Amino acid sequence: MHHPTICVLAVSLLSALPGAQGMYTKKSPVLQIDAKNYDRLIAQSNYTSIVEFYAPWCGHCKNLKPAYEKAAKNLEGLAKVAAVDCDDDANKQFCGSMGVQGFPTLKIVRPKKGGGRPAVEDYQGQRTASAIVEAVVQRINNNVVKLEDKNLGKFLSDKNDTAKAILFTDKGTTSALLKSIAIDFADVITIGQVRNKESKTVETFGVDKFPTLVLLPGGDAPGVVYDGEIKKEAMVKFLSQAGEPNPDPALPKAKGEKKEKKSSKAQAKATSSETSSSAAESQSETPTQQAPVIVETALPIPAINTPEKLIKECLTEKSHTCVLAFVPSSEDEKAKEALASLSELAFKHAQSKRHLFPFFEVPKGNERAASLLKALDLSNDVEIIAINARRGWWRHYQAADFGRVNVENWIDAIRLSEGVKKKLPEGIVAISVEEQTPEPTPEETPEPTPDVTESVSSEETTPVTLEPSIDAASDSSESTPTQTVDPTVEPETAAETPIKHEEL
Repeated sequence: MHHPTICVLAVSLLSALPGAQGMYTKKSPVLQIDAKNYDRLIAQSNYTSIVEFYAPWCGHCKNLKPAYEKAAKNLEGLAKVAAVDCDDDANKQFCGSMGVQGFPTLKIVRPKKGGGRPAVEDYQGQRTASAIVEAVVQRINNNVVKLEDKNLGKFLSDKNDTAKAILFTDKGTTSALLKSIAIDFADVITIGQVRNKESKTVETFGVDKFPTLVLLPGGDAPGVVYDGEIKKEAMVKFLSQAGEPNPDPALPKAKGEKKEKKSSKAQAKATSSETSSSAAESQSETPTQQAPVIVETALPIPAINTPEKLIKECLTEKSHTCVLAFVPSSEDEKAKEALASLSELAFKHAQSKRHLFPFFEVPKGNERAASLLKALDLSNDVEIIAINARRGWWRHYQAADFGRVNVENWIDAIRLSEGVKKKLPEGIVAISVEEQTPEPTPEETPEPTPDVTESVSSEETTPVTLEPSIDAASDSSESTPTQTVDPTVEPETAAETPIKHEEL
């Protein structure tokens, strides 16, 4: 006969086992969710998600766990990989409402374009990491605008005051990486993609290496070329100069603002409900929840290292205003102060959507820089000037230090056309160079990026969806879905290496 105390002890010990708390811990790349936070974290998410409905005692669920966690690592930053413990009493009714009849059950949740409830479909593929990644990547929404020579003008002129970014690539498909970035910046920065065969567009921006990412801050501000690695975190930081990425999940305040006519009693009840729900969610959410990276500090201003680049950016007949910081070395103390001030000012104006002329660091080792300084009779270790070759004037920064306040006052004076402008000496403007590069638009600040191998899978064939601003002819010829072809994913062994988004 079994002693009742022993039975109670056994039950207590079993309930204390990790499996009883859910198979996926806070350290797991899989996001552990429940009935209370599913709607906010998954259904209202901007990202495509895959959700596993499991029971800790299920043998097939335990067998799936390694592959599922491996898939989560590979999809980090691209999609959400989540799990619900259906053996938890608090989740049983929810699992039933989702049509779960056995374990494990996998469902892919895809946001609906334009809002509304997401599409939910059962995953019926193989229970391997590569197959799961493949299925999820295929269902990532595509907000990237496919650009061609014929629609570039419309793309640039539409909502001209808002920021845009263009990826120049030799690939014919849109990578999961670029799709995820377009989701991050939806309604903030319009993301476009152009192939290297579109010669007119490539020549307009002076791009000669692929991939190259160009940020167009908006208005008359010139483009800025990204020279970092083709990795999501770095690219998001770069684009954040022009606007903050969308939070995910979205901030839960829009609904409250739309229902201002509620009675005070109803509002108090809703507030109380939201507070208790948020408290419950905070205990169950894990740190694996994805959130866009927001730049909190200014990025360094771009450097001009070659004479050709200096001429092309600032010293041709059609060059607009440039601010140039001539420095002996970026490690020099005065140079650090000057560059930091300019960097902070560029960041400040980009965040406030006020578009300034471009700032550039110019090492004094640049031969053209040396001749320009000599022609302007400037000899200090660190010099800052504003120059407008098109109108033939320049201004010299003459304050005793390079602190932000003084530099900002000087920049504001130029922006407001205050103060005296000096006439450029003869021979500064390079007419012949401009004749060889007849780019028509003022946004051209093409800066070749270092050789970076774009290893985003060229076989990922989810169609490029055109924005409403693109003409109908482009829509009909370019955006036909090809859902019968699945994307190719790296072999299983590749997932064991550190995550590299560009390899998806």
